[in-house]
Amino acid sequence: MDTEEAKRLAFKALAHAVADEPLEVADVLEVLGHGCTDNQMYGVCCGFANAGKQMLERLHGVRIGTGGAMVALRELVPGAAEQDPPQAFAVRFFAAASNGDDAMTLALFNAAVAAGGEQYVDSVCALLASVAGICRLALEAPACE
Repeated sequence: MDTEEAKRLAFKALAHAVADEPLEVADVLEVLGHGCTDNQMYGVCCGFANAGKQMLERLHGVRIGTGGAMVALRELVPGAAEQDPPQAFAVRFFAAASNGDDAMTLALFNAAVAAGGEQYVDSVCALLASVAGICRLALEAPACE
């Protein structure tokens, strides 16, 4: 699959996720998972994170990342990240990508790939689900000026 097709499918998956169409999301993610290289899947994850960042900016009316507000994480339940590694990947990857920390996003992605099989797939799915939730919130709320 070429990179343009991967981009198109990534945003198709996001659209289905925002519309709460899980079967369609699964179908598109399966095509992506089988047709993309690791580099392309990294781009897919960055695309998901960028869409979420744009929706956070719309929701809060502030610029995020370089020259703007930074996304920060606070663990409300001690040890929660260790209990759900895919969700931990999702929030950490999203924060790093939103803040423009390319080295961290790449390190997190490589760790997810190294975790292998099910955890890798679950990590990508958790990122997509988290971003879809942010998108839904932003689309339902009035835009900040």
